Amino acid sequence: MVSYIVRRILWLIPVLFVVSIITFGLMHSVPGGPFDREKALRGSVIERLNEKYGLDKPIPEQYVNWVGGLIRLDLGPSYRYANRTVNDMIGEGLPRTIQLGLMAFALAILLGIPLGIIAALGHNRWPDYLATAISLVGIATPSFVLAILLVLVFSAGLDWFPNRGWKGPATWVLPTIALAGYQVAVIARYTRASMLEVTRRDYIRTAQSKGLPDRAVILRHMIRNALIPVVTVLGPILAFLITGSFIIEYFFGIPGAGRLFVQSIQGRDYAVIMAATVLYAAAIAIMNLVVDVLYGYIDPRIRYT
Repeated sequence: MVSYIVRRILWLIPVLFVVSIITFGLMHSVPGGPFDREKALRGSVIERLNEKYGLDKPIPEQYVNWVGGLIRLDLGPSYRYANRTVNDMIGEGLPRTIQLGLMAFALAILLGIPLGIIAALGHNRWPDYLATAISLVGIATPSFVLAILLVLVFSAGLDWFPNRGWKGPATWVLPTIALAGYQVAVIARYTRASMLEVTRRDYIRTAQSKGLPDRAVILRHMIRNALIPVVTVLGPILAFLITGSFIIEYFFGIPGAGRLFVQSIQGRDYAVIMAATVLYAAAIAIMNLVVDVLYGYIDPRIRYT
């Protein structure tokens, strides 16, 4: 197990290296620059800014300097905000983004897995039809559409929850539900399909023929084995929820890293964009590693070599 984890961690190095090359190349190939304004700056001013931020150096040298900063966890200065570093900007917003992602992930698990189990156990009956209908609606509804509906009903209509900011539990409700809605449907679909497959296995029939109570069969045999495919998607879902809340944070005015990323794209703050992209790629790769390790604990038959 230890050797497998070490190998997987070492594999993260070339993955992040490729991501850094692609990210850096795209940022330097798009039209325009970080100092473009509606009212164009004078050429001498742009030259001094390029010299200040090292953008006047050859592209390979800029890449080496940038990667060296990443290795030292020094993400450099912001191109748009004077006297502010990318570390400070991401550090301020990342805790809120992580909190939102974890709450949405917990909600997705608490609703998605039971919904999928209920649908599978009530296969071709009304619980299955109801759970399937809810899942289809959730999959077909983008997060920003769900966010608009939630604001119209629970904020503008009923005035139960505020729709802006991040100042307490009341402000957490709507963004968490909006971000978790699609993932609830995805987890429910995976759980239902996996449970239906497990119920047809020979060891389930054997357990039932031995007279084991239905509760024991479901908890000890069905759910445990059905969770393996579900865990496969939970890792990427968690990484997505933590790193992919751009629209939700921007819509609800949450001062998180996702909103910062959107504002950086609008303001052409390439230093923030590149750092955030590599950070998100690292999060996804790490979560995939965690999922692979969890396989061995869920199913003892799985061995790592």
